[in-house]
Amino acid sequence: MELPTAPTAGTVALRGDYTRAAADYTVTQEWGCYTQDEHDIWRVLWERQIALAETHGAPEFQQGIRLLATRADRIPRFEETSDVLERCTGWRIVAVPGLIPEREFFQHLARRRFPVTVWIRRRDELDYLVEPDLFHDFFGHVPLLTEPAFADFVAAYGRLGPLAERHGALRMLARLYWYMVEFGLIQTDAGLRAYGAGMLSSAGETRYCLESREPNRIAFYLERVLRTGYMIDKFQKTYFVIERYEQLFKAVLEADFAAFFQRWNEQPALAPESILPGDRVLQAGEIAAHISH
Repeated sequence: MELPTAPTAGTVALRGDYTRAAADYTVTQEWGCYTQDEHDIWRVLWERQIALAETHGAPEFQQGIRLLATRADRIPRFEETSDVLERCTGWRIVAVPGLIPEREFFQHLARRRFPVTVWIRRRDELDYLVEPDLFHDFFGHVPLLTEPAFADFVAAYGRLGPLAERHGALRMLARLYWYMVEFGLIQTDAGLRAYGAGMLSSAGETRYCLESREPNRIAFYLERVLRTGYMIDKFQKTYFVIERYEQLFKAVLEADFAAFFQRWNEQPALAPESILPGDRVLQAGEIAAHISH
């Protein structure tokens, strides 16, 4: 079985047990095998992040939390959550041992199956974890899949995988997921709010993305996002902002991705801190680097 590589600067040994995975990298959750300490770790993480989500999270994320009715005192059973999720938007959760290869990941998304890691971090990893664990995948991603337009966008994103692979542009397509699924911001009546899973599952970046004066905040433009490199092991230098989730779905449906891949895939990525002349800048950060092309 082919193992994926973690998207980090250095080599990371993957923690998950891939020996029991099926051909599509799915496993059984085996909920009864979680220890009490693992349930307690879930509770600690949940209580910390739910408080931040109420003040920093997008309204649709908060609504998703309520719809799923996930308990704070125990790790969720994926089947129970899938039943609720399927009634909302046709999605289900599939259990996986950890990171999975891009091809299978895209296939699951295209079929409205969201991969969620079965293991949870240790107590010494509460604040930082290299690989996505159960808490990141579930708390960060699953609630917003109850929002129809966003759920449609993620499925449409999954269907782009084969096209990107044919053009050798998987890294370029990954930038869209990184910036708009993991680290997206949305404009609301109450101001900017976080909806990206990378922020909402991290106490530090939840605050940083909205409160810090350091990063740029730039209005979403698909081609711009596809061209922009990103930070893997640090807080982001730029966040892209949408006004509504329909923007993402519409952009994916209408864009000529093959043309984008042909035009930009061989070009160096834009620096994460860069600001271009055509950008609609909502806030230029203290690290902003203005460039002329």
